[in-house]
Amino acid sequence: MVTVDARNLPSHVGIIMDGNGRWAQGRGLERVEGHRKGSAAVRRIVRAGRRLGLRALTLYAFSEQNWERPELEVDALMALLRDFLLSERDEILDNGIRLNAIGNIGRLPALVRAVLDPLRHESEGNEQMTLTLALSYGGREEIAHAARELARLVASGKMKPEEVTTESLRGWMPSLSVGDPDLVIRTGGERRISNFLLYGLAYAELHFADVLWPDFTEDDLYAAIASYQQRERRFGRVPSQSSEPVAAALEGMTASVTRIAV
Repeated sequence: MVTVDARNLPSHVGIIMDGNGRWAQGRGLERVEGHRKGSAAVRRIVRAGRRLGLRALTLYAFSEQNWERPELEVDALMALLRDFLLSERDEILDNGIRLNAIGNIGRLPALVRAVLDPLRHESEGNEQMTLTLALSYGGREEIAHAARELARLVASGKMKPEEVTTESLRGWMPSLSVGDPDLVIRTGGERRISNFLLYGLAYAELHFADVLWPDFTEDDLYAAIASYQQRERRFGRVPSQSSEPVAAALEGMTASVTRIAV
């Protein structure tokens, strides 16, 4: 059993869902079977995050660089994405989840947009949790887009150069509309960020899990959060300048989280 402090949850959790292909190849299956199992893991973790009370969950579902994969694999991924949106529509709406999407959304095929766009619109008033899917997304690309927008404002005289600040830059980054990520989890055993939420990652806590994404369970999520809660977040300050760890202030006020039924 993993114990987490229900009073000290990360507000925004991002997950790099890595390992679908290796999961399938290790079992002698086509890569698409790994992605199909990965979709089941998405459902599992979204439900767990909502039950736990996370305010925002961002999932790295498809990067800008993923378009370079074999066409058959990309087509299968798009079909799985559409199936996920269709199958989870009622649960998203019934449980107060707001669906968001970031990235070069215009590059997605019409079969995905036909389902994604209406669900984003229908759920935009929901407030229990924001589920963001990073689709055709890249952190460098997002920063470059924001810089271009500010450059246009300066060139047109609508903004002074000295008004270009870290805050004005982040204002053009859709990935940060729910705030900076507090915790970023990567599955699959790799220790890299892979162009995910680069600007917002400045002070995020990182957790690397060896488990492949299709096998990532609620307990793995809770273990990552428990690890986060054991750290003192200093944001560049020395320990004497930072506040006492919340976990110490709330000693004894913990909640045991196991497999909570929806």
